[in-house]
Amino acid sequence: MAYSSSSLMISYSLILLNLYAIVSSTSDFNNRHHPTILPLLLSTPNISAHRMPFDGHYSRRHLQNSELPNARMRLFDDLLSNGYYTTRLFIGTPPQEFALIVDTGSTVTYVPCSSCEKCGKHQDPRFQPDLSSTYRPVKCNPSCNCDDEGKQCTYERRYAEMSSSSGVIAEDVVSFGNESELKPQRAVFGCENVETGDLYSQRADGIMGLGRGRLSVVDQLVDKGVIGDSFSLCYGGMDVGGGAMVLGQISPPPNMVFSHSNPYRSPYYNIELKELHVAGKPLKLKPKVFDEKHGTVLDSGTTYAYFPEAAFHALKDAIMKEIRHLKQIPGPDPNYHDICFSGAGREVSHLSKVFPEVNMVFGSGQKLSLSPENYLFRHTKVSGAYCLGIFQNGNDLTTLLGGIVVRNTLVTYDRENDKIGFWKTNCSELWKSLQVPGVPASAPVLSPSSNRSQEMPPVQAPSSMPFFHPGEIRIGIISFDMLISVNNSNTKPNFTEVAEFIAHEWEVDNLQVHMLNFTSTGNNYLVKWAILPAESADYISNTTAMKIIQQLSEHRLHFPERFGSYELVKWKFEPQKNRTWWQQHFVAVTVGVVVTLVVSLLSIGLWLVWRRQKALGTYVPVGAVGPEQELQPL
Repeated sequence: MAYSSSSLMISYSLILLNLYAIVSSTSDFNNRHHPTILPLLLSTPNISAHRMPFDGHYSRRHLQNSELPNARMRLFDDLLSNGYYTTRLFIGTPPQEFALIVDTGSTVTYVPCSSCEKCGKHQDPRFQPDLSSTYRPVKCNPSCNCDDEGKQCTYERRYAEMSSSSGVIAEDVVSFGNESELKPQRAVFGCENVETGDLYSQRADGIMGLGRGRLSVVDQLVDKGVIGDSFSLCYGGMDVGGGAMVLGQISPPPNMVFSHSNPYRSPYYNIELKELHVAGKPLKLKPKVFDEKHGTVLDSGTTYAYFPEAAFHALKDAIMKEIRHLKQIPGPDPNYHDICFSGAGREVSHLSKVFPEVNMVFGSGQKLSLSPENYLFRHTKVSGAYCLGIFQNGNDLTTLLGGIVVRNTLVTYDRENDKIGFWKTNCSELWKSLQVPGVPASAPVLSPSSNRSQEMPPVQAPSSMPFFHPGEIRIGIISFDMLISVNNSNTKPNFTEVAEFIAHEWEVDNLQVHMLNFTSTGNNYLVKWAILPAESADYISNTTAMKIIQQLSEHRLHFPERFGSYELVKWKFEPQKNRTWWQQHFVAVTVGVVVTLVVSLLSIGLWLVWRRQKALGTYVPVGAVGPEQELQPL
């Protein structure tokens, strides 16, 4: 009888393990654009039962060595203009490069497969398994869903905004870039066969899942024992974009504030938010308003902040009470009822003088101060106007904090100690702030001599971008030399089409791309290009300049085949030239001179008329009697 009971318990445990694996591979969380936060495929409400296998898996991580290396990676794009931040991940041997959305609400990393017939057009070429000598499909087994033929494991993700991704699961070598201490590692990822919704239309190639789950990149690296059970994200500020990411442990700064994060409550990264203060005054809310449903969740894949109804109205009213002197105006998109204000000025550094400070108070009593850039976004149609980046989360009781809340904030997800840390800093200078020395390149990346994946041995990573912090200087011009090779010597490249392609890739106006000159030798054309500021601007915006410089430094401009192949020979950027006093005041001086001339000529004309009338004297008719005058003696 005891033997039968033991067998029954073992069988029951195995069934639970398989159920958990299946549920964890078919449920996910990622709401990048909409206030609702629940995925369409959600695990059962009995969280504790499904967390049982995960708990044992989780407890093993406390034994990790704190001296393990970490992977330092750059973040690209801008939260509000793109809706997300991306990083660069390299998969395969030789490595194939992908721009992946950094998402703490997803657990699977996936990229479009070359065989995908229902995938959109994205930033980089699709992953080609045939070109990777280290690619291996994950064979069908009891712990995964299988394809129709029962040969390979599959995955499927459905998101709340009605987008989805599905494909096969594979394993290959993953590299983390030339700033990473961590060497390339074998990891499991998804190779997409079908995309729908936003995933189909977005520019980024795919998703890098950082959530809690067996397929998460973080979990896989931790289970291998190659990094500590922690990772950090740091998003750039308003008008700057970019940022940094660290996979693995870092030493927390002395003044970092922490909140407890409960991994058993849900698979999402949550914090204990108790109060909100505006301009030093606490909102009249019950603490449990931030603890309903999934609690307060951090999701790097969401753009804005979404609160339950009571918290949203209280926060909105408190902010508006402090800015009564500003004029409320309609939002940039008539399809949304954004709350916007004009008259605050364009300088981000001056916003704290106009808008109030907001404090988040955690369960420990520690406070995180939010500056205006953490709850505002620029009005895209009115200069000097801003809109609230906080919204009501529909009828959902969960508090969802997107990327806007943590701009210019280092967020450390310390999973080993069940806490999340926050440290206000300039994310474009993160390594300098943390006093992290430079690390030589270790991970292979694409060869700079080609824009297509080829069968070739791994090569050294190209040199990283120069020491450039957006905001420190204003870029006046970016120039680069490009060697274009065409297949037919009788065919000359259509430079107009090439210029339009470059403008599209870097999201600038066609008039900003100028071909300065070119020389040709046989099938090769050496072309010198320049990117100039927009007609209405004196310099290239920080976000645009950073994106162009990073893509140039990493040789990531992907040519269509009809243009041939290319190689970047050299490039440079020049700061905005300081205009002379005469250049700055030319218009004012010109107008002044013209007005002075007109007034002077008018005055002279009036004076001449007056002088002539005085010389002619008063008109006397013929025959009129006039006063007699005495003749003067001779």
